[in-house]
Amino acid sequence: MKYHKSLNESLHNSMQNDEKIILLGEDIIDPNGGAFKISQGLSTRFPDRVLTTPISESSLVGIGCGLALRGFRAIIEIMFGDFITLTVDQIINHAVKFENMYNKKVKVPIVIRTPVGGGRGYGPTHSQSLEKIFLGIPGLKIIAPSHFHDPGLLLKNAIYEDSPVLFIENKLLYPMSLYDSEKLKCDTNKDEKYSAAIVRNYSIETEKPDILIITYGGVSKIIEELFVEMREEEIWCAAVIPSDISEPPYEIIYREAANAGRVIIVEEGYKRFNWGSEISSKIYENIFPALKSKIRLLAAESQVIPACYELEQEIIINKLKIENTIMEAINGN
Repeated sequence: MKYHKSLNESLHNSMQNDEKIILLGEDIIDPNGGAFKISQGLSTRFPDRVLTTPISESSLVGIGCGLALRGFRAIIEIMFGDFITLTVDQIINHAVKFENMYNKKVKVPIVIRTPVGGGRGYGPTHSQSLEKIFLGIPGLKIIAPSHFHDPGLLLKNAIYEDSPVLFIENKLLYPMSLYDSEKLKCDTNKDEKYSAAIVRNYSIETEKPDILIITYGGVSKIIEELFVEMREEEIWCAAVIPSDISEPPYEIIYREAANAGRVIIVEEGYKRFNWGSEISSKIYENIFPALKSKIRLLAAESQVIPACYELEQEIIINKLKIENTIMEAINGN
């Protein structure tokens, strides 16, 4: 199963089973079904409930909120995650506040889906990961499936939340197969609605990791490649990859961080005041004596992302940057 196909099938199945689901977005009508074809086939099957819209992201989310308040389940497709900036007022000042403003007499079941991330040479305004703008907003859940998760299942769960969900999908994951291999050991806490994946390149029965990576979303593609290479050099690595980044699984993070002693936190957003800073603060507060070295934070450089691939790689997260940071941590530099 491909990542994009998992999402597409989830939308098909959900809309087939629930006539209250309405999908809105730009260019989502067949034959294209959206810029990345995640909505392909839906307008043909459900022409009255798949609505293509003008280019007005704020209006899209506003209409979605109105539909949600009237008993529908709204799914909004924002063509590129960079344009999520145009929805900030509707999400932060309206969608997440209505339930409490109206004394819990209303629900706002709206899912805002959007692709994020660089690596495809799309330039400054189509390559960013801006989800940290929304982290910490009360009442907003942020889901970021990796290819170690079941993105379709996570999307279905998000659709049936009774409160707003920002659902971010990394562009580089769309063509990838969901992870199903013996190269790495992957466990997920499947009992949880939004599972965390724990990935290892060693046998848990015989080894402890030299390093723990904490990350989410599209970095999982790099993790798979890098962990296989590191195993050949007998460098044992583990990763905790949450799907819900607004409420990280701290108990799992503390346990794995204490087990490894060395921690690197990786995200694709810009450096400073970010998700990694919050996670590292929590680790220091709760398990500081178990650490063997300082926590290292990796994120994109605080610069405009170029369209040129070679220059883009200097700004965004890539395998070499993570590999070099792993070696620095292990060597105590």
